[in-house]
Amino acid sequence: MKLSSTNLFLLSHCAISAAFQAGQIISNYSARSVTVKKKQSGDTLASQVVTEVDHLSQDCILQTLLPTCDMFDLALLSEEIPDNRERLKKDFYWCIDPLDGTLPFIQSTPGYSVSIALVAHNGTSVIGVIYDPVEKTLYHAVKGCGAFRNGKSLTPGFASISSDQTLTWIADQSFEQHPLFSTVMTELENIAKQIGCTGLTTVLQGGAAMNACWVLEKQPACYFKLPKPEPGGGSLWDFAATACIFQEAGALVSDINGNALELNRHDSTFMNHQGALYSSHAMPSERIIELYDKLKITGL
Repeated sequence: MKLSSTNLFLLSHCAISAAFQAGQIISNYSARSVTVKKKQSGDTLASQVVTEVDHLSQDCILQTLLPTCDMFDLALLSEEIPDNRERLKKDFYWCIDPLDGTLPFIQSTPGYSVSIALVAHNGTSVIGVIYDPVEKTLYHAVKGCGAFRNGKSLTPGFASISSDQTLTWIADQSFEQHPLFSTVMTELENIAKQIGCTGLTTVLQGGAAMNACWVLEKQPACYFKLPKPEPGGGSLWDFAATACIFQEAGALVSDINGNALELNRHDSTFMNHQGALYSSHAMPSERIIELYDKLKITGL
């Protein structure tokens, strides 16, 4: 089924409404003690923790979006529901993370959000919605219609990097334990100087969705995840919404090799096979791709 521009507009507002409602639930629980459980998922703590709030948020979102699945013949993939693989049969599917950044949520630190995307069968995001309940900030985009932050056009402009700026490197908390952490930090400090920055600022805090959004807020900035053999590296729902927002904002989003993200994988919902790269400017993006090639060549 093809979706017209009017259809996409209506569906984007359904996603925005669902994100706002779920965000209110998350805010209501943010100061409470919640039960934390573990689930079978990736190899990091961030991917394994789950709370009742994840499920409450998901239930809220589904109340709004499930009727659209029948109306527009859409499939659905959500983090706390097993993948029924209908996304591989339909022309479009909802891709939902009801509480992205569960780890910062239970730590009571900023970096968690609601993430909702509509993804085409070919893996292209056509709607992206991120709601940050901490700052009450909504990011959204519709393919071909631009990206917005709290209703205002999100056009970073990517002005030339000035000599009084630092390059902000945003990464997941778990990367601090990565065997390449020190090497990558040293290399990024060199990259920062090469592109004209005074140095490097590191942020190790949020979930994937807010980490990407912070790239737009803290530019010049970059956020990336390296490929790895173990299952994990984020999932489809971690990147689908921000991929649309970045594309519509004119920012850079790709896998670690500079290719388009595969957002409707047949073999897995994990993204560890290709990594992910978000950047506010072309120069850091190019240098990070070169850095990954260098790490592969040296066998690190």
